Amino acid sequence: MRFDPRRNKTVSPRTRRLRVAGGALCAAALAATLVTGCGQEGGDKTASETSEAAKVLPNQTTSPSGSVSGSPSGTAQLTKDQSERKDLLSMVKVTFDKAATTAVGEVSGGKLTDLDLEGLDDEDDASGSPSPSGSPSPSGSASPSGSASASGSPSPSGSSAAPKWVAEVAEEDGTAHNVIIDAVSGAVIDSGPDADQSDADKQKLADQLSKATQTPQQAAKVATDKTPGWVTSIGLDENDSKVLVWQVDVVTKDWNKTTFDIDAAKGTITDEQIDDD
Repeated sequence: MRFDPRRNKTVSPRTRRLRVAGGALCAAALAATLVTGCGQEGGDKTASETSEAAKVLPNQTTSPSGSVSGSPSGTAQLTKDQSERKDLLSMVKVTFDKAATTAVGEVSGGKLTDLDLEGLDDEDDASGSPSPSGSPSPSGSASPSGSASASGSPSPSGSSAAPKWVAEVAEEDGTAHNVIIDAVSGAVIDSGPDADQSDADKQKLADQLSKATQTPQQAAKVATDKTPGWVTSIGLDENDSKVLVWQVDVVTKDWNKTTFDIDAAKGTITDEQIDDD
């Protein structure tokens, strides 16, 4: 995840590498559901599910608090950032919790330390913002499951335009692995060790993992209990006060974004910032 220049935080070199802009305009299902992007995943969950993933975003099926009256009816009412969030999230069918489970499954004994929906509010993304031009939603043809080359080779036909989740999963000793997941089909596009990680980065990450008693799923739940919406980013790092936190981005029904700092040991909110641009 990122501690962006807008937060005036020092960005760890391990968390900035796989940004590619994506995005397109889906049909019209977003205003009706907050969990499933285009609405396809909602029927998969039942009241009896007790897995951690199923508990991550319990409020996303309800209308988010703090939203404007009704869902915005047209892009003319939206700011540039709001429009880009709407365009990209309209394509997403794989929610944060499912992407997290897939990413962790790629690294034996690994723990999630960072997960971003790429192209969303990435001000430092050199390739630009998601295009709202309305390119067709991918067919969902999955790339081969399991690891691919760490070179970031594109997924099979049609998937290059799909939104992607970019994850960092760390082993107990702090060895980081990068995992890229198609946010439409759920297929693993790329997976491999972080070749740029220094020994100091590895030691720092191992120390942080040992201190983080709160899981990313628990941190996401704290954030969405306060502000229901889509979790679009989560990452483990220190805040300006050197407190270890999970930083969680939540996009609400009105396409605004709230960023929470959740104490990684206590599970309490230490900071909350709303980006309504």
